[in-house]
Amino acid sequence: METVQAPVAPPQSAEESIFLSRWPLWASLVLLLGFLAVAQVTTVPKAIEIILMLAAYLLAGHETLRKAGRNVARGDFFNEFTLMTTATLGAFYIGEYAEGVAVMVFYEIGELFQDLAVSRSKRSIKALLDVRPDQVTALRNGQAVDVSPFDVTPGEVIRVKPGEKVALDGLLLSPAVSFNTAALTGESRPDTRREGDSVLAGMISLDREAEIRVTTAFKDSKLSRILDMVQHATARKAPTQLFISRFAKIYTPIVFALAVCLIFLPALFVSPYDFSTWLYRGMIFLVISCPCALTVSIPLGYFGGIGLASRNGILVKGSNFLDVLTEIRTLVSDKTGTLTKGTFEVQQVESALPDRNELIRLAALIESRSTHPVATAVTAYAAANGITPSGTLNDLREIAGHGLQAVIDGKTVLCGNLKLLDKEGITYPSDLKNRVETLVVVALDGNYAGCFTIADEVKEDAAEAVRKLAQLGVETVMLSGDKSSVVQKVAGELGIRTAYGDLLPEQKVEKVQALKDAGHKLAFVGDGVNDAPVVALADVGIAMGGLGSDATIETADVVIQNDQPSKLATAIRIGKLTKSVVWQNIGLAMGVKIIVMALGAGGVATLWEAVFADVGVALLAILNAYRIQARKL
Repeated sequence: METVQAPVAPPQSAEESIFLSRWPLWASLVLLLGFLAVAQVTTVPKAIEIILMLAAYLLAGHETLRKAGRNVARGDFFNEFTLMTTATLGAFYIGEYAEGVAVMVFYEIGELFQDLAVSRSKRSIKALLDVRPDQVTALRNGQAVDVSPFDVTPGEVIRVKPGEKVALDGLLLSPAVSFNTAALTGESRPDTRREGDSVLAGMISLDREAEIRVTTAFKDSKLSRILDMVQHATARKAPTQLFISRFAKIYTPIVFALAVCLIFLPALFVSPYDFSTWLYRGMIFLVISCPCALTVSIPLGYFGGIGLASRNGILVKGSNFLDVLTEIRTLVSDKTGTLTKGTFEVQQVESALPDRNELIRLAALIESRSTHPVATAVTAYAAANGITPSGTLNDLREIAGHGLQAVIDGKTVLCGNLKLLDKEGITYPSDLKNRVETLVVVALDGNYAGCFTIADEVKEDAAEAVRKLAQLGVETVMLSGDKSSVVQKVAGELGIRTAYGDLLPEQKVEKVQALKDAGHKLAFVGDGVNDAPVVALADVGIAMGGLGSDATIETADVVIQNDQPSKLATAIRIGKLTKSVVWQNIGLAMGVKIIVMALGAGGVATLWEAVFADVGVALLAILNAYRIQARKL
């Protein structure tokens, strides 16, 4: 007999769980609406009214009452929970049972919508990056085995089928595979990686099966670390957010004091004085003064800004940096790898040695110990010409801003820029100083041995980035350790008016400090950890291509994931949009509250208007904050 399996219900979303968990609130709403409908056609006995409304009140407000009691026990009397509890119990005291219940019901509905909005915001951000598979195919003892990615260790080989997501960072073993990198960079165009290239968790194999040698554990992958960074980004609060939090702590006790004055002071001036009338007005004052619209919608606005940035391939480590981005007037940029591609190629080799291949061998061997793009170009050129960088290399030493020195086969070899030879007092052909191109010069035992002419290429959107920044009122300044002639040539192509070359790391710091001393609010954007001192000095440190460098992810405040300079203007626009929405919410909430509080104190507004105004403002502020995430840039 065939067994028929019962259909399995789809799992509930976080929003559905929140909605269904509030069943006491819905029961309270039904009781309230049912009572009001019956009261329209007949007189309900007072005892029945009290019992029904008390039941509805406890169903709707039990959580608020619990939080209010807990806060009072801790000595915290002035918060939104005690404020709402005081107002609703006051309504019960003067016999306005239905209005007291309505205040609590609609307040809780407002809290529900806030929870739903926050949950959806968090889920949308997490969905952008949390694309890590639950299983991975590992090749063990010649067999393909499905295991948890947590169980895969560095050095193992995994197999990724077409359409599957890569689970771990590694190096590609297959000849060539195209990947969808949109989850990491926001870039929809396929990215073809070749054998030996790095592949990152979150990429999707598009056209063929890929074999990858794992280089990092699952928890240490770039994607895992970025996801963790984004999820904790709101812990760094913006100045506006901190101000509102401090404001609410001062504002709430003032409101309580004003409500007490509104209830009792009229006894000195009004005759006849009716305590119930003025207590009712005091309760209206308390309800409308609740600061929940401010305290919830503002952080939600910043969370929306961080989410929008993530969707555009920009990681912002805290809402405070969104605020600072709006104040940037100067953007200081590195050249190589930031405004240029940093993919150098050797264009020409000039040798002063009898054997040209000997020059290439020595340069490739010493440069093989460096990860600088120029060094990579030299080693790649040697490999392309079939020259193996062989030999015994000892005493390798890096000379910051100049190049490398080592002993190869007993001979002292220098490899770097012209400043290195100047520093060591080594003569070289005078025409080299007039070259516009980047040069790598080599000296052997104190004598000039030859040079490599290196070419770099400006990024396609670099000029557009400078133009967009100028439209936002941001001036671009370029600093580089490259030759001044090269730097000025690139600056001319991009429309950058201020550019400096031949700078050592400490000289970059001096230039940035001079700009800060002149009153410039500035950001610095670079592509590596070498610029760490300048990043630390800038108001905002921005890393270009942060997925390629662990150190960059750790140190930068903002990370542009797809290497596009045009994203710099996008980041500033997102910061401006977020700040604009936050201040719209502040103006809306405070404006409506002041008007309705004045009407309530004058006896024009009732508790019904007060609660609808309070909850309505909160919902409008939340919707206004939420629209940031739906914005397309």
